[in-house]
Amino acid sequence: MTDSPVKTPSVTSEEFEAFLALPENQDRRFELVHGEIVEKPMPGYLHQLISKILFLLLHNYADAHDLGEVLYEVRYRAHPEDTENDRIPDLTFTTKARVPAITSGVVMQIPDLCIEVLSPDDYPKQMRDNSAYYYLENGAKQVWVIYTKKPLIEVMYPDGQSDFYYPGDTLHGGDLLPGFEVALEEIFKVRD
Repeated sequence: MTDSPVKTPSVTSEEFEAFLALPENQDRRFELVHGEIVEKPMPGYLHQLISKILFLLLHNYADAHDLGEVLYEVRYRAHPEDTENDRIPDLTFTTKARVPAITSGVVMQIPDLCIEVLSPDDYPKQMRDNSAYYYLENGAKQVWVIYTKKPLIEVMYPDGQSDFYYPGDTLHGGDLLPGFEVALEEIFKVRD
């Protein structure tokens, strides 16, 4: 899912909302990245399979332990004053204490955990620069970057540190999802 710019002039969140409301944009996915409208192409098959597996694992665990809310492709903004960013992580987890009110538009906070599933044609550096650091700088406690080509999972933290998980490793939920553990093979097992 290579991000492709739509406009180059700086756009505010108000202008972005008007852009999203245009009939020709109703079935397309856009983010506002530092004042630039960026289209997110539809995810590929492998991306969707891995996203589905992760969503089900996280949702079922969070629900069973009453930990919070796991969502898929919701639009977030760090705060109302951030008029140049609206982001759509692939998956998110928000702890029970921070679950926002239901809204039909953008959610005005960054979730505790943001997950980006990279498709084989994605650029990891661009995703990290455009998304992962933004989430961490604005309140996320963790960002999981799922590299589908390798397979590999990078867990990024606000202090700049990262943990890397490879086949044979077990991914842990840490303080956000206490007790959550899953073998990487389970996440990347898209077919029997």
